[in-house]
Amino acid sequence: MPILNKDMQLCISLAGRPSNLGTRFHNFLYDELGLNFVYKAFTTDDIEGAVRGIRALGLRGCSVSMPFKEAVIPLIDVVEPSAAAIESVNTIVNDGGVLTGSNTDFEAIAQLIADNELDPELRVLVRGSGGMAKAVVAAFRDAGFAHLTVLARNAALGSALAEQYGYAWIADDPAPGSADLIVNVTPLGMQGADASALSFSDEHIAAASVVFDVVAFPAETPLILAARAAGKTVITGAEVHALQAARQFERYTGVSITPEQIARAAAFSRAE
Repeated sequence: MPILNKDMQLCISLAGRPSNLGTRFHNFLYDELGLNFVYKAFTTDDIEGAVRGIRALGLRGCSVSMPFKEAVIPLIDVVEPSAAAIESVNTIVNDGGVLTGSNTDFEAIAQLIADNELDPELRVLVRGSGGMAKAVVAAFRDAGFAHLTVLARNAALGSALAEQYGYAWIADDPAPGSADLIVNVTPLGMQGADASALSFSDEHIAAASVVFDVVAFPAETPLILAARAAGKTVITGAEVHALQAARQFERYTGVSITPEQIARAAAFSRAE
């Protein structure tokens, strides 16, 4: 990384619970490519003041995590279609004081759907009803999937999410075999109390052809491990995180990066 200097461009992240994943990903690539950038994670209890600071101090970009993804929308100038589709911003770019918001989570999921050549005729079951679930459901909707069900215990959030995108909602697990593609968008399988939790039963995994877990850390969640053991096609949250971070990096720097560079940065970001 270059020695700190007056011309160095600063990118930041704002999150309720900052992690080092994005910090390590971006700074690894700045160093590898010799870019005069630095990236630093922050939290705040004054999101309006933080966004004013991005504009006032000329910060180049800002990654936005929960709980700020919706709160920043009225504070910026332009909302790109990726963010408008799910009413959620995870990336802000500052061009001379004009703040533009996008959602690279949505873009990453859409890219993974296309890259894996998923058949729009597949029956999809999405467990979860939060902000990332909205990105998942919207991406499948835009990719032409007609048969999708939102599975969520929270009736208000689950039914609202399903209705917004024209799909069905259920509160309880359906019978195995009712879905060809199962997607976990809950904390089940993450570290801590939920680390060993399996978000879908072995029977649901056996009946599916594709298993997608949006949990980014660990990459090999119980669901992904079980799906690999069963010989299923898998899509991991680590892939989502790497692709969305790569989209942010390219927006901030204007530099295109290769899949190999993305893979190296993603591996470094997870090697703590």
